[in-house]
Amino acid sequence: MAPTAPSPAKSASPSQPSGKSEVSDLKQQLRQLAGSRAPDADDQRRDVFKRVISCMTAGIDVSAAFGEMVLCSATSDVVLKKMCYLYVGVHARAHPDLALLTINFLQRDCRDQDPTIRGLALRSLCSLRVPNLVEYLVTPLTTGLKDPSAYVRMVAAVGAAKLYHISATTCLDADLPAALKALMLSDPDAQVVANCLHSLLEIWTLEAANSEAAGREIETLYSKPVVFYLLNKIKEFSEWAQCHVLELASKFIPSDNNEIFDIMNLLEDRLQHANGAVVLATIKVFLHLTMSMTDVHQQVYERIKAPLLTLVGAGSPEQSYSVLCHLHLLVMRAPMLFSSDYKSFYCQFSDPSYVKKLKLEMLTAIANESNTYEIVTELCEYAGNVDVPIARESIRAVGKIALQQYDVNAIVDRLLQFLEMDKDYVTAETLVLVKDLLRKYPQWSHDCIAVVGNISSQNIQEPKGKAALIWMLGEYSQDMHDAPYVLENLVDNWDEEQSPEVRLHLLTAVMKCFFKRPPETQKALGATLAAGLADTHQDVHDRALFYYRLLQYDPAVAERVVNPPKQAVSVFADTQSSEIKDRIFDEFNSLSVVYQKPSYMFTDKEHRGTFEYSEDLANLTVGAEAPETVISAQRYQESDNDLLLSTSDKEDSGIRSSNGSYTSTYNAPSDLLSSQTPAETALINPSSSTYSTQTNFSLDDLLGLGVPDAPAPPPPPALALNSKPVLDPATFQKKWGQLALSFSQECSLSPQGAASLMNPQSLIRHMQSNYIQCIASGGQPPNYKFYFYGQKAGAAAFYLVECIVNTASAKAQLKIKAEDGTTAEAFSTLFQSVLSQFGHS
Repeated sequence: MAPTAPSPAKSASPSQPSGKSEVSDLKQQLRQLAGSRAPDADDQRRDVFKRVISCMTAGIDVSAAFGEMVLCSATSDVVLKKMCYLYVGVHARAHPDLALLTINFLQRDCRDQDPTIRGLALRSLCSLRVPNLVEYLVTPLTTGLKDPSAYVRMVAAVGAAKLYHISATTCLDADLPAALKALMLSDPDAQVVANCLHSLLEIWTLEAANSEAAGREIETLYSKPVVFYLLNKIKEFSEWAQCHVLELASKFIPSDNNEIFDIMNLLEDRLQHANGAVVLATIKVFLHLTMSMTDVHQQVYERIKAPLLTLVGAGSPEQSYSVLCHLHLLVMRAPMLFSSDYKSFYCQFSDPSYVKKLKLEMLTAIANESNTYEIVTELCEYAGNVDVPIARESIRAVGKIALQQYDVNAIVDRLLQFLEMDKDYVTAETLVLVKDLLRKYPQWSHDCIAVVGNISSQNIQEPKGKAALIWMLGEYSQDMHDAPYVLENLVDNWDEEQSPEVRLHLLTAVMKCFFKRPPETQKALGATLAAGLADTHQDVHDRALFYYRLLQYDPAVAERVVNPPKQAVSVFADTQSSEIKDRIFDEFNSLSVVYQKPSYMFTDKEHRGTFEYSEDLANLTVGAEAPETVISAQRYQESDNDLLLSTSDKEDSGIRSSNGSYTSTYNAPSDLLSSQTPAETALINPSSSTYSTQTNFSLDDLLGLGVPDAPAPPPPPALALNSKPVLDPATFQKKWGQLALSFSQECSLSPQGAASLMNPQSLIRHMQSNYIQCIASGGQPPNYKFYFYGQKAGAAAFYLVECIVNTASAKAQLKIKAEDGTTAEAFSTLFQSVLSQFGHS
């Protein structure tokens, strides 16, 4: 029998390369195939190229085969070209010395007869991103922008932006932006036009920080001829390009209403597009164009409802959530317009939790007198949902609707029924809502207390639910027979309570109960204060010590502090300022709407803290308010209709508490706090308590009760400006070059002003209202650059200003030149005063 022939050695699997030996083997095979003219040479090269790409994908360094790969690139096979360009693009950045070897064959391929190879070669050449090779890119790009093939021109348009990122000077010196602009306005291919637009915006936006000309070029893109040219071709663009054009159109400022209606007529059919991004981009254009036309703006809301609701029901849950986020933003601005479509926001069984939660928020927002019963009935069904977070949110939604004064009687009855459910989280959430309802509707206290009094504190495990129950025990202890004894039982278990929030509420509740039912609560109060003073949590200890000293000083004063007469709460504070809401609306069709926060809060961590702090400052109103700023709950509800299409919500008005004198006939017995140590007792000496005005102010400041109002901005100086100055750009530029610099300084914008500066036009309009005109402007968030001028009334003297604003830091750099040097300082003061008022009107 003949011996068995040995089986041939198997080649390494492309998916499992063997490392250095594999690379050496590949190099040898590539070298052999480099000059081969065999009929099957291209097929063999394909197999070897695939193995090289497989090794590269697996993380193996195959840069040693760079020269051989370049030698094998001399072929007309498009597949081989693509793999070779992929290999070169990956290794050129890591090995710039080897990238020089690719220049000749890439430039040669840029002149190939096949437009596909020309385009691929040009794209690969621009993707090398090696600064030393920039000089070799200009000629292929210039030629590519004039290529007869649309594919090559499309690649060249994107390549110009890549060149700018590698070397901005080279790109500008070659005048590529001008070539892109000419190509954008003349090329018959829609994708070429779109790529030119994208590259121009990218180049000029980055260049605007260094060049005034770039700012003017950006403004030309927002001009009527360019915008209408692009909108007339919008049906030819791809979906991505349509979104880009629509974003450009949303920043267009029409000169009259006819232009607005022309644009809306052009884009009417885009609302029926199957792509959600196109629909949202179109809606953004409609909303921004009609902001100043209240009636038309309301009609736009009516028109966009159907497309948005259609998108919610179609597509993936992720798309539905994104569209719902935009719907939620619109619902919050105009709830009445969506009130009849409440059934569209009912939760489906198959909806993910994040979609259900957003729908619950929208149902809460659109509830009114006509649909409250149906919405609350639906929400009550969700309370028994197996998804606990959704059940919690549904109970909160019912409470929020009740706080809106819609069908309160029926809602309170339903909430009290929740307390009968044997579920801890349902009881806890319901107690929190009952507490808020009692703060707003004290007249419901008897009905609520009758049910709450039957709940055992032992059955409530969640801190917030237990804290709400304790608050009611203290606030309504005169109506709850067992309140002192329930509180005493809780005090006995003080050491077992882990939540500081519950212990703080327990301290206050026992104090309130003591003033209403002293004999029954005296023992519990002494034990509570003793436990509080020994507590390791600083807040609990401080509050107990504060109460202890108050009682030692005067029980009547302690009662006025702890248990003063209260008025019903008419409006609960909103967690988000109106400036933030308006800024999110200005960034419609972006991630800002999904995240429910402006872009600067999640795109730039360096500047995030500034705006978070400024938002707190904007909401800080501690001092006494003027009587006209205090409104009743009825008046507030009547003004809700004014919120329909306003740019910013009206600020919630504060509630003035009545802290009138209230005397108590009860005197604390001397043994009330007999359990305290002599050291603690020695801390209090009422007879020697003398407080100067400065000391009282410091204490009030510490407690947050007497922070002085921010000083009012200084009144503008008495420098009168010409209301209609005339100065052309050429004269402005000439004067700017001739005049000496009068002032160069930095000033601050108010937090409201920084948040309001979404585009240059908002600041320009504000300055024009104060007779300061703008000759040029530009920039993108957070950096804007302006050139302003003003003219002294009754004189020919002009004042020229360069203003560079950074909204992230809320700072402005000013350079002022004046023809009348004697009034330059007065104009500087006037300009800063006007600038500081931006955002307050």
